[in-house]
Amino acid sequence: MDLQLNGKTAIVTGATAGIGLAIARTLASEGAAVTITGRSRDKLDAAVAEIAAAAPGSRITAIVSDQSNVQGAAQLIAAQPDTDILINNLGYYEAKPFAEISDEDWLRMLDVNVMSGVRLSRHYFPRMLEKNWGRVIFVSSEVGAFTPPDMVHYGISKSAQLAVSRGMAELTKGTGVTVNSVLPAATRSEGIVEYLRQTAPRPGMSDAEIESHFFQTYRPSSLIARMIESDEIAAMVALLASPLGAASNGAAVRVEGGTFRSIL
Repeated sequence: MDLQLNGKTAIVTGATAGIGLAIARTLASEGAAVTITGRSRDKLDAAVAEIAAAAPGSRITAIVSDQSNVQGAAQLIAAQPDTDILINNLGYYEAKPFAEISDEDWLRMLDVNVMSGVRLSRHYFPRMLEKNWGRVIFVSSEVGAFTPPDMVHYGISKSAQLAVSRGMAELTKGTGVTVNSVLPAATRSEGIVEYLRQTAPRPGMSDAEIESHFFQTYRPSSLIARMIESDEIAAMVALLASPLGAASNGAAVRVEGGTFRSIL
């Protein structure tokens, strides 16, 4: 399927690994000129090489910047003042008992996961409305719809992304601009594998056994009963980012393997 992304420009934040890298690689493969961001030049260079290998001839720009602070967002905006597609992917998670989540933990979580996307959207979104075309996508999480007791601050940050996304979408009525969020579940990466190892009920279990135990114990409603691959998230994001995704607006799109039992 041709997603009609030739000639479009895209920014993907936090794109040196995992879901962000997969999204950048998919958009580049579809013909978009992609700008990726990260805090490490070495990791950015490695990501550019990986994308170029997967999508020969693609147009990739790498910018060292951290959008979790005002200065980093300004650096990116100065380097690329306009874009057709903005993928707010930058984020992190951590497990911590509620009573041990400090003010600094809360503020850091909100700065990285919420305000990074707000800062960039505040700049690029009005320009999209002026052009009458654009896509803003927030990479949220399944925990945006339910707050896990071992990472309350993370769950709230992901719920906040859903609120920002829907509120922005209300401002697009009658235009060619859409704003959506996607809700992945546990997606395979080095970080999530290490996290799952912490849930192992006994030592010596293989990663496959740990994954099976996690879904039986902590996500028994998952219909696919496995971790999601980054490319599976990227495929949905690419569709929403394309002209073919124009009918989806203000949506929280699930890519969580059927964990939610509700119809809507």
